[in-house]
Amino acid sequence: MKNSPRIVRQLFESKMNIHIAFITFFLAMFCLPAVINGLPGVKLSKVFLYGIFLLLCMYSGRLCCRKWLLLNEFKKFIAYSCVSIVLFFIIGVIGLMLFTRNSTVNILVTVLFVVVLFFSLGLFFSITRSTILRQLQEARFMQEQKENELQLLKSQLSPHFLFNTLNNMYGLSISQQDKIPGLLLKLSDLLRYSVYNTKELFVQLTDELAYISNYIDFEKIRIGDRLVLTTAIENIPDTGIKIAPMILIVFIENAFKHARDTLDQKIHIDIAIKIIDNFILFTVRNSHRMIRYEDESSKDKSGLGLINTIKRLELLYPGEYNLDQQSEEKFYSVALRLKTK
Repeated sequence: MKNSPRIVRQLFESKMNIHIAFITFFLAMFCLPAVINGLPGVKLSKVFLYGIFLLLCMYSGRLCCRKWLLLNEFKKFIAYSCVSIVLFFIIGVIGLMLFTRNSTVNILVTVLFVVVLFFSLGLFFSITRSTILRQLQEARFMQEQKENELQLLKSQLSPHFLFNTLNNMYGLSISQQDKIPGLLLKLSDLLRYSVYNTKELFVQLTDELAYISNYIDFEKIRIGDRLVLTTAIENIPDTGIKIAPMILIVFIENAFKHARDTLDQKIHIDIAIKIIDNFILFTVRNSHRMIRYEDESSKDKSGLGLINTIKRLELLYPGEYNLDQQSEEKFYSVALRLKTK
């Protein structure tokens, strides 16, 4: 029994095996009523020949479809289809006249109906198969394209974070050297997560929240007393909830960056993450300068992370997320509603 799936798979790996299995099944089901009713061998052989005749009609329709109809050679398709139907009609009439005593009219009507029906079934099966294969090929192509695009976005995401962090640490190494050791420890944890965990399409939400917590601690050390931070990150013990990695952190990173660039003595950042039903609700609000946030993002490389994050949301959460970004006089806010995985 353990080898049954492997045997079945091997049976259907070859197109020839599929056709042999179909023909065998069709003839068995077609002759089964005759066998059950105890028909003598002579009559049973006639039933078997009739089944062969129906299969030939069906495979003729399949052949005409594949060779001409699917290749848009409509004139040849019509011509060869008519010839095939007429040929099988003549063979069927002659056969029934030899094997049965039905009236000529009944034979003509029956044969014409059966030939057209099974020829059409061959067309139908061939068109259906071609349509399914084309859809599978398109789906496979779209999946490969999506995976390639995601890999490209991920490869751009980690360097984006690393470059920003190293630039900031360079400035601190000049003015506040005492903060560098603590920052290096936090940076090590952050880079370890961004390098290894982001290889997966989805990670545990608890791991992502731990990463966000490390990043916030990193920024606390770096910014110091100037930061007025409010966090409301829900404690989520359920390790079964998953999220795409590095989705939320980009908005948080941008919040710290743009708040830090203000001229105010104090910078204000509010971060909230919670689960309601099957959705992750994430909000971040930060003080910012009196210019349009979108314009600032588009003028430097910091906009790369946000652009890539929105693309990843579209690829990984199609129709399953809602992103709202609002720019007020002194504050900028982001609200993201994301379906859990």
